[in-house]
Amino acid sequence: MKMYLSANRLIRYAVAYVFITSSLMKLMSPNVANHFLGLGLPYPHLMLKLIIFLEFGCGILLLVNKSVKNAVVPLIGIMIVALLVTKVPLLHTGFLPFAFQARLDIVMLLSLVYLYKQYPR
Repeated sequence: MKMYLSANRLIRYAVAYVFITSSLMKLMSPNVANHFLGLGLPYPHLMLKLIIFLEFGCGILLLVNKSVKNAVVPLIGIMIVALLVTKVPLLHTGFLPFAFQARLDIVMLLSLVYLYKQYPR
């Protein structure tokens, strides 16, 4: 029996891993939660709970290959806001520091767009 990972499956697993672990860290680590709460978002405690729920729930959907197209939409929104709030302000220090700090966010955003385009509704 041959077992292989297609590119779509591998990307799905990688994206699911990142979002599930990110949500669990926000839930279990006071340092990560406090960093999130200090970003200046409106209703920070409500937003934290909402982001934890979305990252975990959508990550699980990606992991089990259910509603992939619907699951990536809120994650794309989260990544866009994360880039705008936490990474774009770094541009004043120069492009290279911004590019270095934003590398995971950019790769995740591109991976989410790829998954969106690959999966039917």
